[in-house]
Amino acid sequence: MTEAVMNGDGEHSQTEQTESKQDGGGDTEQGEDPNEQEVIVIQDTGFTVKIQAPGTDTFDLQVSPQEMVQEIHQVLMDREDTCHRTCFSLQLDGNVLDNFAELKSIEGLQEGSLLKVVEEPYTVREARIHVRHIRDLLKSLDPSDAYNGVDCNSLSFLSVFTDGDLGESEKRKKKGSELEQIDCTPPEHILPGSKEHPLVPLQPQNKDWKPLQCLKVLTMSGWNPPPGNRKMHGDLMYLYIVTVEERHVSITASTRGFYLNQSTTYMFNPKPANPSFLSHSLVELLSQISPAFKRNFTALQKKRVQRHPFERIATPFQVYSWTAPQVDHAMDCVRAEDAYTSRLGYEEHIPGQTRDWNEELQTTRELGRKNLPERLLRERAIFKVHSDFAAAATRGAMAVIDGNVMAINPGEETRMQMFIWNNIFFSLGFDVRDHYRELGGDSAAHAAPTNDLNGVRAYGAVDVEGLYTLGTVVVDYRGYRVTAQSIIPGILEREQEQSVIYGSIDFGKTVVSHPKYLELLEKTSRPLKVHRHAVLNEKDEPVELCSSVECKGIIGNDGRHYILDLLRTFPPDLNFLPVEGEELPTECQQLGFPRQHRHRLACLRQELIEAFVEHRYLVFMKMAAMQLMQQKASKESGTSAAALSKQESQSPLEGKEAEESIPGLAQVKELAHSLVTEDGFGIEVVVNACKAVGSISNTSFDIRFNPDIFSPGVRFSDDNTEDIKKQKQLLKDAGAFLVSCQIPSLVKDCLDHTALPMDGATLTEAFHQRGINVRYLGTVLEFIDKAPTRAQLDHVFRIGITELITRCAKHIFKTYLQGVELSALSVAVSHFLNCFLSSFPDVVAHLPVDELASRRKNRRRRNRVAGGGDNTAWASLTPSDLWRNIVSEAQEYYHFTLQCESVDQAVERYGLQKITLLREISLKAGIQVLLKEYNFDSRHKPSFTEEDILNIFPVVKHVNPKASDAFHFFQSGQAKVQQGFLKEGCELINEALNLFNNVYGAMHVEICACLRLLARLNYIMGDHPEALSNQQKAVLMSERVLGIEHPNTIQEYMHLALYCFANGQLSTALKLLYRARYLMLLVCGEDHPEMALLDSNIGLVLHGVMEYDLSLRFLENALLINSKYHGPRSLKVALSHHLVARVYESKAEFRSALQHEKEGYTIYKNQVGEAHEKTKESSEYLKYLTQQAVALQRTMNEIYKNGSNASIMPLKFTAPSMASVLEQLNVINGIIFIPLSQKDLENLKAEVQRRQQLQESGKNEEQLENSQLELEDKLPVD
Repeated sequence: MTEAVMNGDGEHSQTEQTESKQDGGGDTEQGEDPNEQEVIVIQDTGFTVKIQAPGTDTFDLQVSPQEMVQEIHQVLMDREDTCHRTCFSLQLDGNVLDNFAELKSIEGLQEGSLLKVVEEPYTVREARIHVRHIRDLLKSLDPSDAYNGVDCNSLSFLSVFTDGDLGESEKRKKKGSELEQIDCTPPEHILPGSKEHPLVPLQPQNKDWKPLQCLKVLTMSGWNPPPGNRKMHGDLMYLYIVTVEERHVSITASTRGFYLNQSTTYMFNPKPANPSFLSHSLVELLSQISPAFKRNFTALQKKRVQRHPFERIATPFQVYSWTAPQVDHAMDCVRAEDAYTSRLGYEEHIPGQTRDWNEELQTTRELGRKNLPERLLRERAIFKVHSDFAAAATRGAMAVIDGNVMAINPGEETRMQMFIWNNIFFSLGFDVRDHYRELGGDSAAHAAPTNDLNGVRAYGAVDVEGLYTLGTVVVDYRGYRVTAQSIIPGILEREQEQSVIYGSIDFGKTVVSHPKYLELLEKTSRPLKVHRHAVLNEKDEPVELCSSVECKGIIGNDGRHYILDLLRTFPPDLNFLPVEGEELPTECQQLGFPRQHRHRLACLRQELIEAFVEHRYLVFMKMAAMQLMQQKASKESGTSAAALSKQESQSPLEGKEAEESIPGLAQVKELAHSLVTEDGFGIEVVVNACKAVGSISNTSFDIRFNPDIFSPGVRFSDDNTEDIKKQKQLLKDAGAFLVSCQIPSLVKDCLDHTALPMDGATLTEAFHQRGINVRYLGTVLEFIDKAPTRAQLDHVFRIGITELITRCAKHIFKTYLQGVELSALSVAVSHFLNCFLSSFPDVVAHLPVDELASRRKNRRRRNRVAGGGDNTAWASLTPSDLWRNIVSEAQEYYHFTLQCESVDQAVERYGLQKITLLREISLKAGIQVLLKEYNFDSRHKPSFTEEDILNIFPVVKHVNPKASDAFHFFQSGQAKVQQGFLKEGCELINEALNLFNNVYGAMHVEICACLRLLARLNYIMGDHPEALSNQQKAVLMSERVLGIEHPNTIQEYMHLALYCFANGQLSTALKLLYRARYLMLLVCGEDHPEMALLDSNIGLVLHGVMEYDLSLRFLENALLINSKYHGPRSLKVALSHHLVARVYESKAEFRSALQHEKEGYTIYKNQVGEAHEKTKESSEYLKYLTQQAVALQRTMNEIYKNGSNASIMPLKFTAPSMASVLEQLNVINGIIFIPLSQKDLENLKAEVQRRQQLQESGKNEEQLENSQLELEDKLPVD
């Protein structure tokens, strides 16, 4: 958002205004009006229609005018009583409605209209759709699609822990009130200090998945397709079915419906059987001939409809599970048919069968975007096409590597082959024709596709009209990297030399340019910070470019301007690019940079460039301000003027607060304004400041990079040496900024827990958010290792080492797999995992006994993917070889010295867990292992056998198109909440949720974040049931789109447990917390700051249900972890002491209670002083404990003295009230309550506004800080 602001000079004040408005950032009052009106357009009120289907009662259906008729079709195909119909039309007063018409465009359709469902005759296509739909209904509870990673199915286990839907509170009320029967003992392996980490509980048994068998076999008959004479009787196709009662039947699908015929397996007799049971729906037919089918199908549909929709809806991108149980492989006609046709999903509705991906991707970009409805439509279309394209590209890439696709250049050796499948172009990540020889050969060819993808992402986000990029997906599968791209129309018919009218095809030896491209790329140069520059061509003439030389411009036959090969969109990273004769700044040299890297394509990340420019902007403004002050002071009348300018720069603070993420930007704007108006000397101030920060313009702040500076082969003319020198310096500064600012700030964020990585993926994300590439992992680890607060960074160091080791192992695994042929794949993978993780010293690969030893040995097949011979070199790998390679890889690639020679030494030295290493390598390499307990530590037998490797999945990288309007609403909602306007914040976030759903459909990571924040707001405003419902959706969605054990999912489970507790569902809350703890142990182990929060939650809930001893185990563990990670004097530790003291009080062990409360009291006294309410509370509680202790002692003495007839004072032993437990739960989870009566809200608002005004006049800063509502969530939203 700060783009225009940051690069803004005088003339750009216009754009600043519009920028901030679109973002709905701070100035919401003005900024949102246009949006609010647009939003109203969308929410046309819905209305109800009546639906009458054959064989069912008429029912009401709520519809909205925007819906298409087709969406009613979908609803009917999902409803329990009409789900078996697919081939029907909807009729209003006898007129058939057009499937693709919007409801509002249909004449006479209004509230209460009656729509009739009319059965239509079948065609072959309709019959196929019908069979497929019935098969989907039969498989609707079967998780095998999720295990196999197909059709965007994925796993979810929440309902196992909540016993179905949390919303049905009536039946829960009965359950919840009887406290006595809650069984609270956690499984042994969840208790603090437990050493075993089982894998099987990762996927608890879901009782719904015990399949209700409706049919034994449903498959296409061998008699297909019908012969001509039967076609003329209306036969469309034949099915073969075996019922549960073992009845074998043959069925004809005809235009009128389905009926039994007289064929058998070996005898074709298409005549109808007697009776033939002609039915329009296959379900009706089967229900008549098989009682078991009828019974089980009904039960199955009941269960299907009861499941939460989020357990069933497809995700936008496929999520793969790295574990799966042993699943029986059942016969499935549709799956079999799908495997051998290139159809993707339901593609028959597009004439001509295959989709023209390029046309679809580019047309959606061209849709209008003037107002909100148009933008929503456009973003939805872009997102949908992208997710379809990613699925098609993944499927194609796997087919290419598995050898199912013919190459377009079959004569060349396998590494050089290229493929086209389903209108997508595939190439392998090898250095073909020494293209990358000077840049690092195969390593460069492997890095180029991801760099290119980042370029595509960046240009796509800038979204300039008239500039087109290719659909790009990068797939890693079986050790190969495949790039899938959409095809520019006409590109295959001409030679590349003729097509390229902009850029260079030989890395800058020959270069051409084109005015239209310069004009288009000029628009991207400011947001992407790319400097327009001239390079010399082969004739030594300067050629103007506005991108790197490799970026090629091609005009397709469709007349569109495409750019491709965007691998150098961002400038090179000099820390990993040694250049002769160039010195890096000292802060880089001290850390041993520049370092040799495998290839010369290492570039800085976009996030780094933005952070760097932002940083420079502040430097620029500070310098200008300093100089102005000095100059004004040096004038005689200086004093008053200086004071004046100071005031001026203070005034514009109001209302801009939220918009300005950078402190002092508001003053800066004002200053920029006064600089332009100042007579005379303002200008030189700017010129000086511009020089100092390396701006490309002398009169305004504008930093851009020349991506070609250090490219080999690119030459610049002599007259701009000055400029080139400036550009080189800028690049060095950016590299220095990374190591001297960004890395320390990452470590600082980890120290104060604003960054909380839990596993490799979240660590990588934390790196990337700050613009640090993962190749700096070694540098970061060394930085942490030398930090004075090393112990408080233990968790980050351990996660970093795990990540380092598994990434090195992945690099080795990649080349290892390329030498394995398909028949030996499972043996080879299990052998690799044994060498990597097993303590068994002499792992021997059992070469597959050739299941089919053939006499004519080894007739070499030609079409093998690269490197496939009968290659058994992989079998000679030993654990010590592998670990030697890992250590040297860590040294070479990450420049980090690992001190271990085997997995056991690594575990011992760095405190790692083998199960965590298994999870990380499986996720990174796409391995799916059998869900069972692995014995890693046996010295007598290897951990894995070939039977344990179930599958190899692709690892897919693609562009994630964004829902921009929704995201702006979401951000302004967050800003409102942070200012304390909960109601408004809530409305904005609800609006964002609508828009997100509109663009992404129901399932998406960002919707998940939205639901989490909504739930939190519902909870704070006292609406517990609503909080529960939203958080339940957030958990389900996180499981489905991120994975069942993703760190985000663990957090969602914790939030849900809190809301369950608040709703009185104690046993559910405990189950959820135990689940979260199990997952966390698996993902990162016990020693992690987040574990302290989790254990405090568990301990509090156990205290509430009077399980004191158990409660203490968890709370004392939390105390230990808090002391380690927050330092023994932190307020968190004081709170931990207090929680432990309360449990001891409940156990009447007052001495221990006093001891802990004293510790807490001391911390409060030292940290916040005697007068603070926390210190007072603590001291009150100490007095109370002392009284209790004295009373107890008296009673004991009394008993000793007088024996049994002593008069005993009754002692007060208190089981804690639920309210007090909930209060503590809220405190530790960082939730501060606001009782929400309308009046309170108004007062609160007034209070916040008053504070803001106070703050603007520069007082009362600290006070505000203490009273700010703490609503920030642990995880960053985006």
